[in-house]
Amino acid sequence: MPATDSTHFIDLLRHGEPAGGDRFRGALDDPLSETGWQQMRATVDGGAPWDLIITSPLRRCADFASELAERHGLALEVEPELREIAFGQWEGVSYQDMQEKHHQAFWEFFQDPVKNTPPGAEPLLACQRRVHAAWDGLIARHHGKHLLVVAHGAVIRIICSRILETPPEAMFRLEVPYASLTRVRCLPEGQRIVFHGKTA
Repeated sequence: MPATDSTHFIDLLRHGEPAGGDRFRGALDDPLSETGWQQMRATVDGGAPWDLIITSPLRRCADFASELAERHGLALEVEPELREIAFGQWEGVSYQDMQEKHHQAFWEFFQDPVKNTPPGAEPLLACQRRVHAAWDGLIARHHGKHLLVVAHGAVIRIICSRILETPPEAMFRLEVPYASLTRVRCLPEGQRIVFHGKTA
């Protein structure tokens, strides 16, 4: 589909590998590991086509977004509602420990995160509502601009699921690798995913 004057794009960049290994870290503010920095720099290498960068407030997104904005002289906007879903009592627990000690709860969550909220965690549908509101707001505020949104796995899955009209229960069937890039084309009649999961 050719671009028109009413077409604009939003690129979704997941953060790279955080420090601390594979664990549930929704609300935890771990910084990027050195590998994570390398992953993100490699994914965006070769140019900065964006007019504006928007980022989650968490360091694993915001630190790189700040560096990128400064390097290319781009404006930077922090959007608190694009933070990762909070995992409650699972925060900080490694995936391996969860699989070994709480195997059933672990797999039930990933098979149906709507019905199987971890203790004390943010319900998926509540996270979905805030992400949808933030997404609609940034489209309305920045119509016509090419945006880069630096965010999290769950946030990107929620946005893609909405565009594709897939049920929230199936959200984790979509893989979102570290430092991967997804491009959304915004048209008057709706949004389209141009590509998904691109890495260096």
